[in-house]
Amino acid sequence: MIALAWMRVAGFVRSGRSLAPLVAVLVVLSILYGGGPSRAAAAYGYSAAALFAVLAWTTKLVLDTEPDVQRRLARLAVGPAREAAAGLLAAGVLGAGVCALAMLAPWAFGAIRGPGIGAGILLGVLAHLLALAGALALGALAGRAVTRRVMPGVAVLVSGGVLAIVLGLRDSIAPWLVPPVMATARALGEDSVPAAGDLLWLVVRTLLWCAVALGIYARLRRARA
Repeated sequence: MIALAWMRVAGFVRSGRSLAPLVAVLVVLSILYGGGPSRAAAAYGYSAAALFAVLAWTTKLVLDTEPDVQRRLARLAVGPAREAAAGLLAAGVLGAGVCALAMLAPWAFGAIRGPGIGAGILLGVLAHLLALAGALALGALAGRAVTRRVMPGVAVLVSGGVLAIVLGLRDSIAPWLVPPVMATARALGEDSVPAAGDLLWLVVRTLLWCAVALGIYARLRRARA
């Protein structure tokens, strides 16, 4: 499974499909951090929220890089579960690289100011990991192995990205339908450090949403294999 994941990472990079998401990431980070300094926690919280859609798009591109016939051969070689896990692992590795870039970018712009830089960095790592987890699940649901065609996949990706913002707004009628990327950004944007219970609830909400989304993904993949 590890070898298959690295093969997919290499195929994504060498095919040139990584260039468009990379440009999008650089544009988003430049806009975020080019306007002046802010507290570390707030900067990283909104960075994670802004990059959510890009991370989901990257996941879809990684999963769609491999031709359908080659993906079916991989399923026969390593089994359906390991083949699906290898795709998510490859997308996760690349997404982690994007998150690392997002964590380093504000220092190049001089966009971080004190106090509480240490705690802000730790909270920023958590925010980006939560955004990455949700993005992996959304990108998987938009993948060609589930949607079969390009337009349905794009519709899932775009609607998921938009709803993550709209339903994630304060006083939303159905915040549980989307991963809490906006709630995380709001929590980190407060003047004080979020309470441990609030952070734990954000983690639980993210994990529950991802479990449901990935369960749907696995079921659809089995039905459409």
